[in-house]
Amino acid sequence: MAKYLVLIFQDETVTPQSEGESINPAYQEFMQRRAGSLLNGAALQPASTATSVRRDGSGGFSVTDGPFAESKEVLGGYFLLEAVDLDEALEIAKEVPAGVGVEVRPVRMVS
Repeated sequence: MAKYLVLIFQDETVTPQSEGESINPAYQEFMQRRAGSLLNGAALQPASTATSVRRDGSGGFSVTDGPFAESKEVLGGYFLLEAVDLDEALEIAKEVPAGVGVEVRPVRMVS
C-alpha cells in the first residue's frame, strides 16, 4: 500500500475555525466511513497564526508572520492515508467534505 497526503484547502472567510470547535459532522462521517484508509489527520489553526521561514539568498533566513502567500484559499488541514494506488487515493479524496478542494500527493518513502 502506498501513502498519500491529502491537503485540505478552505476559504477562512466562509468557514472560520474557532478555538475548541468540535469536528464538523460531515468530517466525522467521512472519518468513520474511511477509517481503514486514514492513518492520521488534523485541522490547522487559522492562517493568521502561520509563520513563514524562507531562505534569503545570502545563506540566512527571513522569518515573517503569516502564510507563504496571501489568499482566501488557505491550507486548513490534512489527512495521511494508505491506498492501493493513486486512483484509489483520488476516490477517497473526492469524499473529503472540503469547502474549496483538496490536493493529493504521494508520500516519498526515504530509505
